[in-house]
Amino acid sequence: MPAELIWFVVAGGLAVGELLTGGLYLLMLALAALAAALVALLGAGVVWQVLAFVVAAGGLTFGLRPIARRHLISTPQVATGTAALIGADGVVVEPVDRHDGRVKIRGEIWSARAYPGDSVLPVGSAVRVLRIDGATAIVHQEEIPGLDVPRGELP
Repeated sequence: MPAELIWFVVAGGLAVGELLTGGLYLLMLALAALAAALVALLGAGVVWQVLAFVVAAGGLTFGLRPIARRHLISTPQVATGTAALIGADGVVVEPVDRHDGRVKIRGEIWSARAYPGDSVLPVGSAVRVLRIDGATAIVHQEEIPGLDVPRGELP
């Protein structure tokens, strides 16, 4: 049996193993086996084939794998759902006090409560969302000293 065929079979077996595990180690070894198969196709001896496999496996495992893993595992830092509304600007459509009111945030009408609790926000006031409590937006009209609320980004 030709050496390159053996390396192709090893690469295929490692690729199947990678599909079952997903750790990217076996994929790097499968690619290294393909490199060794190419060396075998060029007519090099077994020593050169094994050396090509070892060098490619080390290079791919320590060079390419961390980069590939970072791209596969990382998720974009984008706020979604109600978290995306924190820090958003809105407009009061019904007076807002500590108990009830309505605001328009990004085109949707939300029930709202004012913060601090003793303030009353008149219709047309520009507000900013501090947090979402269930289906109620907690909003304020003026900037609160010492309170840093992001504008739609995750902290």
